Parts: sequence; structure tokens; C-alpha cells
Amino acid sequence: EKLGFAKSFLEFLNEACTAFHAVEASKKRYLAAGFYELSESEEWKLSAGGKYFFIRNSTTILAFVVGKNYQPGNGFTCIGAHTDSPCLKIKPVACSKKSDVLVLNTQPYGGGLWHTWFDRDLGLAGRVLYKEADNMIKSKLVRIDRPIARIPNLAIHLSRGPHDKPGFDPNVQEHCQAFLSTHSSLLSLPPLSSQATSRVHPCLAALISETASIDPNSILDMELQLMDVQPSCLGGAASEFLYSGRLDNLCSSYQSLRALIDNSTEDVIDTQTTITMVMLFDHEEVGSSSGQGAGSSLFMNTFRLILSQLGDPSNLTLTRSLHHSFIISADMAHALHPNYAGKHDPTLSPKLNSGLVIKHNANQRYATNSISAVLFREFALLANVPVQEFAVRSDMGCGSTIGPIMATLTGILTVDVGSPQLSMHSIREMMGTEDVHSGYLHFKSALANHAAVAGRIQL
Repeated sequence: EKLGFAKSFLEFLNEACTAFHAVEASKKRYLAAGFYELSESEEWKLSAGGKYFFIRNSTTILAFVVGKNYQPGNGFTCIGAHTDSPCLKIKPVACSKKSDVLVLNTQPYGGGLWHTWFDRDLGLAGRVLYKEADNMIKSKLVRIDRPIARIPNLAIHLSRGPHDKPGFDPNVQEHCQAFLSTHSSLLSLPPLSSQATSRVHPCLAALISETASIDPNSILDMELQLMDVQPSCLGGAASEFLYSGRLDNLCSSYQSLRALIDNSTEDVIDTQTTITMVMLFDHEEVGSSSGQGAGSSLFMNTFRLILSQLGDPSNLTLTRSLHHSFIISADMAHALHPNYAGKHDPTLSPKLNSGLVIKHNANQRYATNSISAVLFREFALLANVPVQEFAVRSDMGCGSTIGPIMATLTGILTVDVGSPQLSMHSIREMMGTEDVHSGYLHFKSALANHAAVAGRIQL
């Protein structure tokens, strides 16, 4: 069962090469499970027992299930994760020539380990906007899976430091532009006749046109990024590891969406008293401050809209619902690296294949407190899965998540957790195979048991 779940996650990973594709892969799974797609531009009609989702900007997807025994004032049990990962995105003027080489103009998105992008076989993926013959403007996802691009390393003989020691400190403006072509026939193609002529080189337009089956002269704009064409896979002597890009945070995304789907069977919904929700946001890696990020009004607007649809939009009901709710901020955690064990607090060093990690930080870089941690440990007991603890070394800085952002916006009790991994923000990351499944079981237990466990806490 564990290996089968990991393989299903691999399928998701290999589909989800960008945030756009991650949302599309999530949508496919929600529809297959009987969820109904809503639109923010249309009126909603919700009812007890319903399963719903909606999408914003094609990069954020929010899904929820209304228990048949839900009453106004009852809580929401929510899991929040994100669809974006550090990558090299393509600038608005997509190409330039350097020493007779056509290169892709890249810009860093998030805090990536950029040296890992060198000497990799790179494809291209994202969203393209184009105009049809009837003058309608449409969008289409595009994915070029073959290695059309590469960022070559500088030979060691040319990169020695001042004391004859090889050094590697790439300048992302000068050194991270990806080679696309030197072929004279492609470099000399006539310019496009569309409004994108000054921004999209005809060589790139031809590649997109071939993949997306659109007229290259119909292209208006695009949001593209480089992607590693090597598929995600299992590894290790006993297939105990999983190797892939974008584990941060597609692992949490997949665990939570599967937990919601598998916790929304008819027999579960018939007795459910809460609203269960999974929120997969964009732009976490750059601070969440966007129209589709966790720092936006998206969650609270949705919260209020659901309450109004289910019969009681009053401030009193809103306050009661917020008080009874719980948010799990799900984002990957730092596993102990045996070669760099000194980078961890020896008493708080999560290991691969040992369960989800509860993250703590006294300075509120994580939203966990003693109450939310106790709740989350209780869910582990009920699911019979392991759980670990993490706090950063006292002499090191600490990253953050959507947890403190959402706790600030809503006042909802929040816990920060995640599966342990290595090589975070590399083009190729690593995690434990068993952790994929145990994290899913833990989240499923949280969605199923939050109301009952919370009812046992007396403060």
C-alpha cells in the first residue's frame, strides 16, 4: 500500500511540472472523485453533503466538503499547502543573442539552489495566451518535454579562484541564461506578425506552436519556466527514497488533496459535522503577497461566502466558526543530513521515513503552539503513524510558511508541519518513500477527527 501510494504520487509529480500543471492535475483528481467545479464569477449554490472546488489564476485551487450534519457556527478543518516551487522563469522579452547563441532570458523565482540547474537537460512549460480567428483571447497550458535548453557549466580550468581553488558562484543575470539554439535557419526566422513580435523570438514561438497546436502569430503573451525533463522516480537499495523536483511543496499538496478526496466518501459525509477544506496556494516561495497567495483575501472571502450560502452570514456565526476551526500549514521540513549533522539541533533532528514533522519557532516563523501541537499528535495516535519535532538551531535563521500568515489573517488555531526531505530547493530533491503515505494518513486523520479531538480540550 505504501509503495502503491508513492507511485501514484510520482504520477502526480510527473504531471505537475509548473503551478499551472499542478492545479490542472489536482482538478482532474477532484472531478474524478465527484467534486463540482465552482466559478468565482458566477453565483454559488451550496448544500450540505456537497463537494466543491474552484480555481484562481490557474495556479491556486481550493476544495471543500460540507458535512451533512454541519450547523452554522461549526468549525472548518483546513489544510493549506502551495503549488509553486523555486525555478528559473522566462522574462517578458524571452530571448536574446550572446556570442551568436540564442539564449532564453531567465530570472530566478524564489530562493533556489541555482547551481543545481547547470548541466541539466531542460524543457519549458507554462501558460500561453493567444488570439483565435474570431478575436477571442484564450489560454492554453504548454509543456515541451524534450531537452531544448541547457545551462552549461564553465570548465574547471577556466574557473579557478585566486588561490588555485575551484569556485562556483553564478551570477543569475550573467550565467543562468539557457542555451536554446545556434542553428542559422532558426536564428534567421522572420519575426512574428502579432503584438508579441518584439518579445517572442520566432524560434521559441515555433516550438510553442508545435507543442500547443496554435498559430505562432496568434501568440499574445506567455508565462514560462524551465523544467527538468528527467522524470520523478523511486531510488535507494530498497526503493525507500523518492527523487524529484518540486517535492517542496507538491508532496504536501498531493497528501492533502488525497486526504480530502478519500475522506469525502458518502458514509463519512453522512456523519460529518464540519467543513473540511484543502487550499493549494500560489506564490508561497516569494512571500504569498498576491491575488492568489495565502496572504490575499481569498480564504476569508471564501469562508464568509460559504457561511452565507449555508444560512447564517452573521458576525456572531463567523466568530464562532473561526474559533472552532483549525488550520494545518503543510510545507516540507528539513531532514537530518548525515554529512552535515551539525546543521541541526541534536535533540530536534527529523529523519527520513519517520513521519510528519511538527515545526516550532519561538519567534513565530512557524505558527505552532502547544495546543495545536497536542491536537496534531492526537491525530497521529488515531492514525497509528509516527510524528517528529523540529526547531532550528538557536544560532541559525529560520524559514517560514503560510502558517503565520494565515493565523494572522484569521485568528484560527494553526500548526506548521511537513514531511522531511533533503536537497530542499534543488532542481532535484529527495525524500522518504514511506513519508508520502504516512503523511497522507496523518492528514486524513486530522480531517476526520479534528472536531472530536478538539472537543476533549479544556483550557
